Amino acid sequence: GETDSALLLFISVMTMFMSGVVAIFEYDLKKIIALSTLSQLGMMMFSISLGLFELAFFHLLTHALFKALLFLCAGILIHGVSNTQDIRSFGGLSLNFPLVTVCMNLANLSLCGVPFLAGFYSKDLIVELACQYSWGVFILCMMFICLSLTVLYSVRLTYLSFVGVYNGGPSISVCESDHSLIGPVVILSFVSLISGPILSWLSFPAPVLIFLPAFLKWAALLF
Repeated sequence: GETDSALLLFISVMTMFMSGVVAIFEYDLKKIIALSTLSQLGMMMFSISLGLFELAFFHLLTHALFKALLFLCAGILIHGVSNTQDIRSFGGLSLNFPLVTVCMNLANLSLCGVPFLAGFYSKDLIVELACQYSWGVFILCMMFICLSLTVLYSVRLTYLSFVGVYNGGPSISVCESDHSLIGPVVILSFVSLISGPILSWLSFPAPVLIFLPAFLKWAALLF
């Protein structure tokens, strides 16, 4: 009933918020990605609490694809810097891992909902449809804050891992020459580029038309 969906709405928004905040202060690479998964699960539950079941499932599918890519890239990085998971001992890895850097940034941008990547098609639809519900300003503000938290921990992860000076031990990586490691990553990269539109064409036979005031339409991108 009404109270159940209100409860689910509140719990899911709080889940998105808390996991986003914790991910910003976390230094363990796998924990950051796991917390980001948690916040996206909050997004799906949020979608379900608004009654958008098909959208929640659609987000589950697209998210599965680029999150798998994210975890694979993280695994390659951990393997490459002699099995450390602490991102404080990373830094400047884009020199050693050019391909993994590109793929991981692709997955991260897709997670943030950058237009025309996979995550955008599901996430932006949920956000825009949520803007049409009359749950009040608090829920909307929390939703947009959670979106910006996602971008924040993704940018932080990218910055600490790939930019700046290498802080780790004296290990030179040869991961990128191993095709059994790189193959799945490249395939998943293409999937996380094209799966959004393809899945949305398969799932929704009619295009979704959403009328919103301009500031709400731009809000997701601005945040």
